[in-house]
Amino acid sequence: MTDLKNFRFETDADGIALATWDMPGRSMNVITEAVMDELERIVETVAGDAAIKGCVVTSGKDNFSGGADLTMLQGLGREYEKLKAEAGEEPAMRHFFEASRRLSLLFRRLETCGKPFAAAVSGICLGGAFELALSCHHRVVSDDEKTRVGLPEIKVGLFPGGGGTQRVARLMQTGDALQMLFKGEQIRPLMARNMGLVHAVAPKAEIVETAKAWIRAGGSGVAPWDVPKFKAPSGKVYSPAGMMIWPPANAIYRRETHDNYPAAKAILASVYEGLQLPMDLALKVESRYFAMILRTKEAAAMIRTLFISMGELNKGARRPKDVAATNLRKVGIVGAGFMGAGVAYVTANAGLDVVLLDQSLEAAEKGKAYAHTLVTGQINKGRARTADRDALLARIRTSADYADLKGCDLVIEAVFEDPKVKAEVVAKVEAVIGPDTVFASNTSTLPITGLAKASARPEQFVGIHFFSPVEKMMLVEIIKGQATGERALATALDYVRTIRKTPIVVNDARGFFANRCVGAYILEGHKMLIEGVPPAMIENAGKMAGMPVGPLSLNDEVALDLGLKIAKATEAQLGPEAVDPAQKKLLVDLVEGQGRLGRKNRKGFYDYPEGAPKRLWPGLRDMQPAHLDPETVDIAELKHRLLVVQALEAARTVGEGVITDPREADVGSILGFGFAPFTGGALSYIDFMGARAFLDLARGLEARHGARFAAPDNLVAMAESGETFYGQAAKKAA
Repeated sequence: MTDLKNFRFETDADGIALATWDMPGRSMNVITEAVMDELERIVETVAGDAAIKGCVVTSGKDNFSGGADLTMLQGLGREYEKLKAEAGEEPAMRHFFEASRRLSLLFRRLETCGKPFAAAVSGICLGGAFELALSCHHRVVSDDEKTRVGLPEIKVGLFPGGGGTQRVARLMQTGDALQMLFKGEQIRPLMARNMGLVHAVAPKAEIVETAKAWIRAGGSGVAPWDVPKFKAPSGKVYSPAGMMIWPPANAIYRRETHDNYPAAKAILASVYEGLQLPMDLALKVESRYFAMILRTKEAAAMIRTLFISMGELNKGARRPKDVAATNLRKVGIVGAGFMGAGVAYVTANAGLDVVLLDQSLEAAEKGKAYAHTLVTGQINKGRARTADRDALLARIRTSADYADLKGCDLVIEAVFEDPKVKAEVVAKVEAVIGPDTVFASNTSTLPITGLAKASARPEQFVGIHFFSPVEKMMLVEIIKGQATGERALATALDYVRTIRKTPIVVNDARGFFANRCVGAYILEGHKMLIEGVPPAMIENAGKMAGMPVGPLSLNDEVALDLGLKIAKATEAQLGPEAVDPAQKKLLVDLVEGQGRLGRKNRKGFYDYPEGAPKRLWPGLRDMQPAHLDPETVDIAELKHRLLVVQALEAARTVGEGVITDPREADVGSILGFGFAPFTGGALSYIDFMGARAFLDLARGLEARHGARFAAPDNLVAMAESGETFYGQAAKKAA
């Protein structure tokens, strides 16, 4: 076959075929309609040619494949809607089901074609690509450090629809299989072999030959589950052993998802039902669930935000197009405290040289020691080598002398949140850096335009707001002050891309985007506490709504005294009406009256006993002016309050021009503060509900709980016109 475009196909002297997947013009192989067409031809050629003993499938790129092209799956949804309008729901659904299971049927044909197939995998092999490998009769993976396999579909609201749920559940103990499918993690080569997912691990240069050797030695072209009398690793579903698995699995599903993720429920059902059936029927069950999940709003929202939008932002969607690429080599960081130390680590970890500066060399060295601690933790887990730590630490130069910042391409200040302190740093830095060096402030709330007044070059001044802890949080807010130039913005975006984090660009405002929404969430938790809602109910309502932690727990993480400082600073600058007096009193009582600062001093809304789980502080009840009977509290309304108040704040940032691209609000809300991922983000929460329905919900809450639930004018206008945030953005782009 010489007319293949996405594969190279050749047969060696032993009659073993090699199908090398190498899509032209792409850095990564993805499963498309054209790829499926060609793979079908390869399978039929191997099956129909008596001279071919078997086939090895490998990649011609550094990575095997990232999986299916999710825009292809989006297209299936559009086809369904079009056909439904033209021919009715039943034929539309039939077409949708058959189209959505095409990949599953193709992999099953490969598995049952009668000839042995082996996968030779190096680099990333995820999602549908790993399902291709699972349908092969033998799997060899490279021992290369970058090699990973896995089924991460759950992270974008989907679940494996190419046979993954059924094959994994027949290769592993049921509990382990469910855990793998629920977590969607990327698995390293040796771990994959130990889990029974792959058969062999070999050096990268030898994976193809190792796979061929298996075929040459008479490798079987029959999958284990197609052998008569096959028994699943955990036995029958309806057995004493099975009943030790399924009730706890269901309980864990409920605890972890609060029924917010249809794909997780579909995984549970698909494995439960599939293990009771022969493979072909089991795959059909999986396909029915897959077709159902593909049509959910949760899948649509999560695919759009966490795959498409995030990918576009990571590739520079908001970068000024007419600014040449910057060549960052050395970054200065002023302030070696917790944030500065984290920034130094991620910068050095990306291969850049770092000058870490503080008031004393001792303080700077303490910041550098944080990087040592982090890499040592990775070494202990087998994820890094001592040589990696030595190389990283060699890239961090500590100093107490501002003159050492000379030659830096970018300088980031991470000093105390005080405009006067920051102004002093700006003056000292600008006295030594070159004219082309960009200066960035890692402030979390202070407006960049105000801070830039201390600069002699405000066009070179930009905000780069990291989230804590820096090494774990994937979001970075880049803030444009009124005078920030395009080159400074481009440099900031290039830097964030270099350190492998996701940037969003926001226009200047107090609290920017993320902290405004976070502040609204925390305030709502405080208001509930003051109303007399039991603290445990507040926290559980937050988690049931889809947030990673409750508002009181989140406040402990960011520190109660910081919240009080921000409230006092806001009041001093904008007047008493700019802060909530009841919230301020609560924080004053906790911080100044009780000495409770949050997790950092083991006392906040929670107690943090040494060596034991945190627990809500019993004294909270005494700080509540009223106490509501838990039986009278509407838990659904608590959940709505906690999400609606954040979504309203996000809508206000759009109305004020702080956010100009809905992709950034949605990606930023999920990555920055964990806004219920199943909604697709703070603006998608409104869009998928419909602006009119959301407005009615908000007005009901406003009538019962006050003006903080008042909808901004832009949202009211959108409800009247029937538009969406994404629809408006598309119009502007056109």
